[in-house]
Amino acid sequence: MLCSGSIQIPIRDRVAAGQALVPLLSDYRCRSDAIVLALPRGGVPVAYEIAMALELPLDLMIVRKLGVPAHRELAMGAIASGGVRVVNRDVVHMHGIDDATLDAEVGRESLELQRREQAYRGKRPAPDLRERVVILVDDGLATGATMLAAVRAARQQGAARIVVAVPVGPDDTVAELQQEADEVICPFQPEWFTAIGRWYVDFCQVMDQTVIDLLQRAWHLAQQRQG
Repeated sequence: MLCSGSIQIPIRDRVAAGQALVPLLSDYRCRSDAIVLALPRGGVPVAYEIAMALELPLDLMIVRKLGVPAHRELAMGAIASGGVRVVNRDVVHMHGIDDATLDAEVGRESLELQRREQAYRGKRPAPDLRERVVILVDDGLATGATMLAAVRAARQQGAARIVVAVPVGPDDTVAELQQEADEVICPFQPEWFTAIGRWYVDFCQVMDQTVIDLLQRAWHLAQQRQG
């Protein structure tokens, strides 16, 4: 096991990842204009720990990866709430993906994005991001396509400052995001990066019900604090 700044590698689980990020985000503790937005599903347990420790509201930025048809784990882009679409033209060109194939993937993932919006949020309206500090959280970065879509969606919705917080990601992806976000916090940036799960002991799939349970718990606590 090695230690990189505030985080031990391999990371025990997503809860430990969130707890390790808390000290790096302490400047935002109890700020009335700040909000933590998780990228579901894997980012939700990470973001929950951050939001609870910093006493900030928790919500979602729903983003869907656009996978290369023959290699679903490889992102050729991403879409986010609000119609934001990011395309990695290098990947598209390398795999010979035509516009019809790309549009079909966007259509499929748009349906899943809408399903998740309904399943996770129900009738609760999306948060107003205008003039707010938005802390975008995921369990790690790979190509950065989904996080880039999230950053652009938050910017489109009027965020005053955008902070990306993840436990692990390749240095080139971090550098790309630094061109778009106002701050990127990523304590572990391995030189050789294959997959996010490689750096975790427990990287089991996060289920829809876990997302719903954590959100409901966070929203209930926020209500208690206000009232």
